[in-house]
Amino acid sequence: MERGPTRRLPRLLAVAAVAAVTGTLLSPLGPAAASAGTTTGTTAGTTSGTTAGNTATVFYSTKTRNWSSYHLHYAPDGGSWTTVPGTAMEPACADWVKKTVDLGPASGLRATFNDGNGTWDNNGGANYALGTGNITVKDGVVAHSDPCAGSGTPSPAPNSATVYYSTEALGWSTANLHYAPAGGSWTTVPGIGMRAACAGWWKQTVALGAATSLKAAFNNGNGTWDNNNGADYTLPAGTSTVKNRKVTPNAQDPCAAAPPDTTAPTAPAGLTAKADGVSVVLGWQPSTDDSGVTGYQVTRTGGSGGTIVTSVGSTVLTDTGLAERTTYRYTVRAVDAAGNVSAASAPAEATTGAKPAGPAPGKPLGTDPRKDPIYFVLTARFHDGDPANNRGGSQHVKSGNAAHGDPMFRGDFKGLVERLDYIKALGFSAVWITPVVLNRSDYDYHGYHGWDFYRVDPRLESAGASYQDLIDAAHAKGMKIYQDVVYNHSSRWGAKGLFTPTVYGVRDSQWSWYYDERQTGFEYDGLTVDARSGKSYYNGDLWSTAEPAGNTCLNWGRPTGGKSPEGYTIYNCQWPSPTSGMFPKALYHPCWIGNWEGEDSRSCWLHEDLADFDTESATVQNHLIGAYNKYIDMGVDGFRVDTAVHIPRTTWNRRFLPAIQERVAQRHGAGAARNFFVFGEVAAFVNDKWNRGSVNHSAQFYTWKERKEYDADDAKASLEMYAYEQQLGPSGQPTSDNAFLRGNAYHAPDHARFSGMHIIDMRMHMNFGDAHNAFWNGKDSDDSVNDATYNVVYVDSHDYGPNKSAERYAGGTDAWAENMSLMWTFRGIPTLSYGSEIEFQAGKKIDCGPSCPLATTGRAYFGDHLAGQVTAAGFSKVASASGAVAATLERPLVKHLQRLNEIRRAVPALQSGQYSTEGVSGGMAFKRRYTDGGTDSFALVTVSGSATYSGIPNGTYVDAVTGDVRTVTNGSLTVAAPGKGNLRVYVLGGPGKIGADGPYLK
Repeated sequence: MERGPTRRLPRLLAVAAVAAVTGTLLSPLGPAAASAGTTTGTTAGTTSGTTAGNTATVFYSTKTRNWSSYHLHYAPDGGSWTTVPGTAMEPACADWVKKTVDLGPASGLRATFNDGNGTWDNNGGANYALGTGNITVKDGVVAHSDPCAGSGTPSPAPNSATVYYSTEALGWSTANLHYAPAGGSWTTVPGIGMRAACAGWWKQTVALGAATSLKAAFNNGNGTWDNNNGADYTLPAGTSTVKNRKVTPNAQDPCAAAPPDTTAPTAPAGLTAKADGVSVVLGWQPSTDDSGVTGYQVTRTGGSGGTIVTSVGSTVLTDTGLAERTTYRYTVRAVDAAGNVSAASAPAEATTGAKPAGPAPGKPLGTDPRKDPIYFVLTARFHDGDPANNRGGSQHVKSGNAAHGDPMFRGDFKGLVERLDYIKALGFSAVWITPVVLNRSDYDYHGYHGWDFYRVDPRLESAGASYQDLIDAAHAKGMKIYQDVVYNHSSRWGAKGLFTPTVYGVRDSQWSWYYDERQTGFEYDGLTVDARSGKSYYNGDLWSTAEPAGNTCLNWGRPTGGKSPEGYTIYNCQWPSPTSGMFPKALYHPCWIGNWEGEDSRSCWLHEDLADFDTESATVQNHLIGAYNKYIDMGVDGFRVDTAVHIPRTTWNRRFLPAIQERVAQRHGAGAARNFFVFGEVAAFVNDKWNRGSVNHSAQFYTWKERKEYDADDAKASLEMYAYEQQLGPSGQPTSDNAFLRGNAYHAPDHARFSGMHIIDMRMHMNFGDAHNAFWNGKDSDDSVNDATYNVVYVDSHDYGPNKSAERYAGGTDAWAENMSLMWTFRGIPTLSYGSEIEFQAGKKIDCGPSCPLATTGRAYFGDHLAGQVTAAGFSKVASASGAVAATLERPLVKHLQRLNEIRRAVPALQSGQYSTEGVSGGMAFKRRYTDGGTDSFALVTVSGSATYSGIPNGTYVDAVTGDVRTVTNGSLTVAAPGKGNLRVYVLGGPGKIGADGPYLK
């Protein structure tokens, strides 16, 4: 930063600068004005238009005022004040009024100015100290000249600059202005203090003399500088603002009171109402407003309930619990922050049907998610409870699954219900399941090719084992269900009820095997077999040889010149893609991703099977919010968000996350909403803290609210946000100590800036080839996460292993034990992919699509290891087991997991505690504490290696693994290395040894 010489300012300039520190303050007559003197005794003598004797002619600038009259309220030095409001000032010349007063023997006067009706300028409460002769007062700056001298026009007055500086994104508690008028000297470091102007803004007015600009830099008085990246700022005379390194000359006062908002939003348009049993799903287009819409009022009439008004924050509402076969009429009004209400929308009506059979909606458990270790299951590959719903799909033979007798859809909710006791016996109290919505593609067992987002896939359900039954069964065992959800994309065939593309398809000798003959009244549901074709993957409703009305696909039905692998002629518009023109741009993005760390990663297709929604479209938003409201109503406990990074953070923060919170609170109460666990997959497959330096594509970025307002249009806002945050870069991102102890003390976390989305810990995941790397890399990222104690931590998943490996983790049993010991004691929520407890399919490729049998991959069927019977006696406890599952429960890592879960469940610090490595020596060693009400849990942890803890509270510490008791009297405790995979957990005032010794914990 160019600071210039550090010589003292010339006296005149220094005095002017100091006099300007407080700027101009308009205040009613009160304490501040009283300090100016309001004595009504003897009135000071005044003269008009005379210079006889000792006088002062005071010129006051009207350029930035809008007063109808101007009064000078003054007192000669040592004399009395004029009677309020003082003496009227007279016009002098353009933009100036004046008053000449007789000072008698005084050498100056104290003065304030007012409009005669209670609005004052009293120099911020300090009053003005004026001398004799010609004096000007302009915007808080005092100078000596006659602004009206010569030809009736003002003579040049000394220039001044009023600088407003924003620290909103910096978190400074004070600000200094270090400056030099053009051609002049710099102030002495750190410069002059700026005064607080309004929230996030600091202000200073400085005299420039004859200069018309200044060089400037800003600092917090403690060595932190903003010098415009070393170039310093150039600011003109007049009022300027500096915010996020952007200079706005001739700016409006950012602290000026905004005029009252009296403009109502536009009336909502496009209201639709669709009945679903005894519920009605409403959606409408967003309203516009000059200051932003804050919510909507939905009015319902009809039925026996009279008129009902419901307030919502999103543009979708599911109205539930209505009467059967009843017509309801709806209108919507928009509301802005000032309380202005729009005109009503055009009405929409819907008639309900019969009340659906089945269980009533459930209720989430609503407890702190950090208490619940997570077991992940790929539902269709976990355990088969009902072979009748198994389906192989169009790739059954080609993939090799048929040869293995292994249909892709094999596991189901019935099988999962039957094995909840197995998961509970392992010690897990939350189950993350793959998406449940009806899928549609050639290979859709995993659930990520959504077709009907409003319907549960029938290939997962059975009589007596619906999705609702699974949720209720889990809750009855004290276990949560986290549903995997997809907002980013649909199947390649679009989304039912939103948009479905028509493809060209001729049933000739080449393609009749592929294109089913259309069956009137038959609808694809994934399960029902078409009697004519014998297929459940029916596609007769998708294709046509006739060009559809409104077709946008170019060269409909013409040969492309290419051939299929079988040698068949390929036609245009035969296969959906983003560049075919088959999808409307208003609902889907028309491009392929080119740069995975660029802006297009948020607005293009990831894969041909994943048609990318335009999530900034209100129609798409309404469709998805309405769909996922259904599952919230069923009582799921949280959402794992697939491909979260491929949707702009602004859209999450404006639309989807508030809609989730609103719906949970509406249906299940504020407590349930607070603990409804949303954790996003922000896939950053790198080992560094920030994903190749791109903040927009880094996991921690999604845990924060926006820091500024963007355009009301979601698409424009996403681009503005992207550019703004990329420009700020990693060093400009917010930080948090919510995961960290302060010394040995736990402190209440600050979630005021939390977005509503927690994250999968991608950095630990990528580094879990070695537990030490995972620990140190994870710790390094925690200050940039809003609250890393909620991070979901796993070694491998249904997609990748560490270091973006395409195989399931194969580091060996000892390494697995060490990884687990770290995950179950370090901050975050430990998560395990199904089968990892027995190193299932270790080293096998996780996914190869239909090019190889599932049985040879990391997504193989696990049910063979679960055959037999199992009953849990509690978390980590087996009451009885027989058959293959009994043998599974005897495996060494299973025993290790059971005890880890016992220990974690018994020590609150290991569940929700903050941590620190301050005063701790050792490889993977740390201290954790959690304090809440009557709970105060403090634990010292070391994994595998030795450790020494200094500066800890004195007292009795008991190891939860061995029962060893240590009494600390000097604030220090040393622990010998327990061995790889083993650990020590010394708990202050702890309960003693927890569980029985096993293969690693002993």
